[in-house]
Amino acid sequence: MLSVNELLEKRAKVWEGAKAFLDTHKSENGTLSAVDAASYDKMEQEIQDLSAAIDRAKRAEELEAKLNQPMNIPILGRPNVPTEDGKKTNYRASDSYRDAMVAAMRTGFRLVTNVLQEGTDADGGYLVPEQWEKGIIDKLTDQNIMRSLGTTITTTGLTRLNIAATKPAASWIEESGAIQFSDATFDQMTIDAYKLHVAVKVTEELLYDEAYNLESYLTTEIAKAVANAEEIAMLTGDGNKKPTGVFHATYGGQVADTVEAIDSDSLLKLIYSLGRPYRKDACFLMNDAHLGQIRLLKDNNGQYLWQPSYVAGEPDRIAGYSVATSQFAPTNAIGFGDFSYYKIGDRGTRSFQVLRELYAANGQIAFLSKQRVDGKLTLPEAVQILKISG
Repeated sequence: MLSVNELLEKRAKVWEGAKAFLDTHKSENGTLSAVDAASYDKMEQEIQDLSAAIDRAKRAEELEAKLNQPMNIPILGRPNVPTEDGKKTNYRASDSYRDAMVAAMRTGFRLVTNVLQEGTDADGGYLVPEQWEKGIIDKLTDQNIMRSLGTTITTTGLTRLNIAATKPAASWIEESGAIQFSDATFDQMTIDAYKLHVAVKVTEELLYDEAYNLESYLTTEIAKAVANAEEIAMLTGDGNKKPTGVFHATYGGQVADTVEAIDSDSLLKLIYSLGRPYRKDACFLMNDAHLGQIRLLKDNNGQYLWQPSYVAGEPDRIAGYSVATSQFAPTNAIGFGDFSYYKIGDRGTRSFQVLRELYAANGQIAFLSKQRVDGKLTLPEAVQILKISG
């Protein structure tokens, strides 16, 4: 199996060959013959396949690094109960709480020990063990592109964010002249919490099989389902019982321009439509399908706009700016900006419930995970949108 660096080098070589092929086989009008177009399409497909392989290899290396980390020392004590030295402990982080949760799930919550009683929530479920909570958050961060680009905050209720509406202005005055006062005003934006849930069905045989890693299965499948639902909402959501997407027509980023098709000029104009202070930490956000078109584009100096990464850990770039892609991003828009101004509010902890009777006839047991989250772009001017009408 090739390493990430080896895959990056291989993709870079294919890309250099593809660029040379385009430069030597294009006609005066910039077109390719049918035969040449088919040859280039094969190169393009190889680049896409290598990009996918690089992503898989990165995830595999990250997973291996996590698995190689030393196990935490069990924490003995009850949650929020002072120990002899007066310090409070978090019992949900202990191995005994995690093991009790697994045992309870495998018996359909017929075997519930007093270890779990401190984790009971108001709806009759049990709080996720802290190891799972962290694992799910890790997976959500890895899989939901907005959690890696935006800023996550923890909320305990309806949260109001103060947004500067007008700022103080400086003015020149004559010696001994009257001081002029300007007003600084603030708007408010609220971060609420919308309920998101996912139910995973497991066969009774699988549940009772001690040899199967039920903990890993539940964490992975729940994280995938939640991450996909979150990403769709945080990109294109309408704010109705879900987060408001960064591409929302009214409350998302500002529309900088509308073009029929993507070209070099439109991308460069998009970059400079963003205010200079925001360009420092800006990146592109687009649908995966757009990259195939952008790879063909050059700037005014004849250099290709798309620059593949040559080093593990470094993102691919367009005109020097990193690019993030999502299959859930709209196909008629490209975003460019500082997405840290997208605030993600997590309310409370995730919890599990068992649904034993619902699928009993099928010999299955379902487990329900719930969480509450909201997301909004707090400063529309920090993200510029290029609309594509063609």
